Amino acid sequence: MRFVKVSAALVLVTLLSACSWWGGDKLAPDVPEQQLYEEALSAMDEDNYALAVEKLQLLEARYPFGKYSEQAQLELIYSYFRTYEPESAAAAADRFIRLHPNHANIDYAYYMKGLTAFERDRSFLTRYLPLDETQRDPGAARDSFDSFSTLVNRYPESEYAPDAQKRMQYLKNRLAAHEIHVAAYYMKRQAWVAAANRGRYVVENFQETPAVPDALAVMGEAYTELGMTELANNAYKVLELNFPDYQIRTFKEPRSTLLNTATFGLLGEAEAPAVPARPTSSPGASKAKAKEMEEAEDERSWFDRITFGIFD
Repeated sequence: MRFVKVSAALVLVTLLSACSWWGGDKLAPDVPEQQLYEEALSAMDEDNYALAVEKLQLLEARYPFGKYSEQAQLELIYSYFRTYEPESAAAAADRFIRLHPNHANIDYAYYMKGLTAFERDRSFLTRYLPLDETQRDPGAARDSFDSFSTLVNRYPESEYAPDAQKRMQYLKNRLAAHEIHVAAYYMKRQAWVAAANRGRYVVENFQETPAVPDALAVMGEAYTELGMTELANNAYKVLELNFPDYQIRTFKEPRSTLLNTATFGLLGEAEAPAVPARPTSSPGASKAKAKEMEEAEDERSWFDRITFGIFD
């Protein structure tokens, strides 16, 4: 029995130490901080950013308070960006901003954070095919705009500010166009209040973008449907004064004919809704129009009435 116990203990010890025998627990030898940093820079110069990430992570883990640690954190943001790891790049930028709010190169962290979000949703298809980015989820575009806006407002003299401003203008146009797509969707669903609010949001927050005239047109049509004549007139007046060449169009859903609906759109054509007209709040005009309709009804012949106007 004693022999069996001793044998079992030896087997257990052998299994536990097997990894160390085969080299599984070997630790990488200590490398000086400067050497690690120089190896990371060398890898970046050779466009080997995966190796650079490995070296920079090792440097930060072994020398968190070394003289190269802060610069290594900045290099790590860029290396993540170049290895197409946007989440890691954004997290590294946020970490640097949190740990070093007064760093001399914090503007670079904000710029890389905005640039990472700017490129996040630009896939292969959107880069090389004519896809409408304004109809996609604008979450990344908003994040990018916020980061660039912080950079421009806090550090206007930064060398990255001019490029950030150009990208912000592009993002403003894209976000405004997305809001118009959403407003048009609400108009087709007859959600007039939601559509009017979207249009007003564009006018208030995205001025000097190409989407402003569409936003005013949405507001005018939505307010007309809601019976808010004064607000509708104001929207159309601003539209005419600032965009006299704008061709007013409707954003409502085309009305399908019975044949078009029955054949699921295979036969017949949907009837386009009429172009919205300027609403009127004149009581006299409404009464005059009602009187004309009554006179026209009185003038209809008996044959026209019994045939419901089919043969008129």
